[in-house]
Amino acid sequence: MLPARTFRSSTFRLALLYMALAVGSVIILLGFIYWATAGYMSRQTDDTIEAEIEGLAEQYRDQGLPGLSSLIAERIARDPGGAAVYLLANRNFTPVVGNLSGWPDAKADGQGWMSFALHDWGPGSNKEHIARARIFDLQGGLHLLVGRDVRELEATRRLILNALAWGLAITAALALLGGATMSAGVVRRIEAVNQTSREIMDGDLSRRVPTDGTGDDFDQLAVNLNRMLERIEQLLEAVRQVSDNIAHDLRTPLTRLRTRLELARRESDRPDLVAEALDQAIENADELLATFNALLRIARIESRSRRTAFAKVDLSALVEDVAELYEPLATDRGQQFAVEAPRPLRVNGDRDLLFQAVANLVDNAIKYTPAKGRITLSARLHAGRPEIAVIDGGPGIPAAMREKVFQRFFRLDGSRSTPGSGLGLSLVQAVARIHGAQIRLEDNDPGLRALLSFEATQPSIAAPTNGSAAESAQLEHAAAGPTAMASAPPRRM
Repeated sequence: MLPARTFRSSTFRLALLYMALAVGSVIILLGFIYWATAGYMSRQTDDTIEAEIEGLAEQYRDQGLPGLSSLIAERIARDPGGAAVYLLANRNFTPVVGNLSGWPDAKADGQGWMSFALHDWGPGSNKEHIARARIFDLQGGLHLLVGRDVRELEATRRLILNALAWGLAITAALALLGGATMSAGVVRRIEAVNQTSREIMDGDLSRRVPTDGTGDDFDQLAVNLNRMLERIEQLLEAVRQVSDNIAHDLRTPLTRLRTRLELARRESDRPDLVAEALDQAIENADELLATFNALLRIARIESRSRRTAFAKVDLSALVEDVAELYEPLATDRGQQFAVEAPRPLRVNGDRDLLFQAVANLVDNAIKYTPAKGRITLSARLHAGRPEIAVIDGGPGIPAAMREKVFQRFFRLDGSRSTPGSGLGLSLVQAVARIHGAQIRLEDNDPGLRALLSFEATQPSIAAPTNGSAAESAQLEHAAAGPTAMASAPPRRM
């Protein structure tokens, strides 16, 4: 038995609407069939009766009453059990000649047509059926009734009416059954979504909406919902991880900050120690602020609030600007720095965010490449897609860790002694995501190859309006420009 919610579903109500349309279509179709068959036969019967009346009336005018009576008797004798009905009666409706025993007890309409009950001829026959006739008044007060036995016409009418009734009943039943069956399937699949939602709300974030592999609309909806749930689970996991990492990574600088402030308070009579402790406390506070600013930058980027600032950006010019900023630093460390940007390469994007992302990659390459190592920064067209590559000769990143380094605050064991908070590559990934680009880390043997690959075509996005100028200015300040990155650039690990 189908559950009650099946009959309360919108799908079932829609099925009822289609059922009404189907029943209406059947009524129109069978009504036309009825008009085209029974109606045609009825009109043909009336025409036959009219023709016979005209013939008999003409015979009466030519040969009088004897000729008319003899013609009627002749026709009855020629077809005694036929469908024709004749009766000639005097002014008192007393039968003169015909195959009816008496004048029918029926009232004629304005044109003389009447329908009356007719019994089969023959002894012991009591079967009743309908006859249709027309009355024609003759001179001398005579009344002529000419008609036809319409049992075949009535049988055809009953057959069509029965077919109409059965057709309507079968159509309604099939439509109702089909609607209930279809609604049950839809309700079952919606209930699967509801059940998954309830389990997720109860805390099981690993639950997913089941699919049946048909590829229909519900399957596509389930696939999209599952992708959304996976993304939500990843974001919640990232929030939990960030919370844990913040508690772990910020505990040490906060402890140092508190210790130095306590030292400054205890040694208040020694100005030199107080000044040193306060300087160190300020340094610790700057580290904390830099970490929180990096988190805010990533959050703003991931919220895509900066897409209104998109415009055409020449990646070759951007790469040259980054190289101009970082090449002196690489030279001071004894590294070889090469730039490859042979021709203009334009994409749609935010130049400041792209500059910051490339600067983070270059800063990491400089940090981990040994003296006399080579760093290459290039902008090229690879497989039809614009691509920025930062190639270094450092220790590289193990293949198993190349996805994890994009997590916030994640740092490899060998990098924990170097300055940084582990947010640099997270910011690069956020910038890549808002630009529809992909960031990949590959082995350079030795070293690391960081590739920022863009879509082949980028949609045009309008420049910010005057109303968003204040917001853009605030975001520019929060994202930090090239000068801020040169003094304290974000870290990869």
